[in-house]
Amino acid sequence: MSQDRKMYKCTCADCGKDSEVPFEPKPDRPVYCKECLPKHQK
Repeated sequence: MSQDRKMYKCTCADCGKDSEVPFEPKPDRPVYCKECLPKHQK
């Protein structure tokens, strides 16, 4: 991952942990941390 990539702060919709993602989170969609994301992928 590039060091100059913009990261956006968010709160995991599953565990509530503060995290950062490489995209701007949309208010109408849940965002998950890297630990919770595999549980929600299809």
